[in-house]
Amino acid sequence: MSSQQSQQDKEYLAEQSTKGSLFWNNFKEFYKRLAKNKTALIGGYLILFLIIVAIVGPYITTTDPSQVDYAVKLEGPSAEHWFGTDHHGRDIFTRIIHGLGITMIIGVASTILGGIVGILLGIISGYYGGRIDTIIMRFMDILLAFPGILLALALISILGASRQNVIIAIALFAVPTFARIVRGSTLSVKNLEYIDAMKALGASDIRIISLHILPNILSPIIVQGSVFIASAVLSASGLSFLGLGEQPPSPELGALLSDGRDFIWDAGHIAFFPGLFIMLIVLAFNVFGDGLRDALDPKMK
Repeated sequence: MSSQQSQQDKEYLAEQSTKGSLFWNNFKEFYKRLAKNKTALIGGYLILFLIIVAIVGPYITTTDPSQVDYAVKLEGPSAEHWFGTDHHGRDIFTRIIHGLGITMIIGVASTILGGIVGILLGIISGYYGGRIDTIIMRFMDILLAFPGILLALALISILGASRQNVIIAIALFAVPTFARIVRGSTLSVKNLEYIDAMKALGASDIRIISLHILPNILSPIIVQGSVFIASAVLSASGLSFLGLGEQPPSPELGALLSDGRDFIWDAGHIAFFPGLFIMLIVLAFNVFGDGLRDALDPKMK
């Protein structure tokens, strides 16, 4: 019995080792294709750097982001205050470090939420077709008829200004984009022979969708998710800039940008540095998304 158990353990370890080796080989192949696009690679490293700063930064800064000191208000960048101070004497560098995580959380969370709903609707629409497809797609067309930022403004005006409502509002106009992409990919996959074979063998729709369709349409979903995060960050910052997102004294980047608009001529650094970080986030996700599109495209292999 013990020898049989030992043999089973060896087979299990060998199987896990094979899976790990296969994953590592696939990752190296993917990285080689991504590395051909130097701009996308730089964008990926920049995203990684911003994530690390957003996670670690608040724990290593010694200044309270909400600490007011009117004795040093509107000071320019210096050795003591790297990005200067605002009209309340608060350290802008510290506030940006704390606000970076808030802005990225809103962007990522709204993309994930909108992506989940959009993927679900897109797969149902593409797989079942018929009247279900017509109803879902016409509803998506209605959502696409409204500019995303206007739809978010209307929703937040109804629900009220808060971080949760901003995430919901941005996620809402992410849904039709994901749904249309997933529907198209599902239509191209569901008519393949191996899907017909699974149906003939009696596999359930849920099993076919979860194990055979969804894994084969992940590439466009990942690419769209990466690109949409940039749009979500820009929308979240825009809503905070208009006073409909994070509320003072939150250091969200859009709110920091709004704080500096009244001092753009006298103390331009207040608006410059938050705007710079918003630009870096959007640029990094956009160029990385373009690189992902090339790296994950089967025609490029």
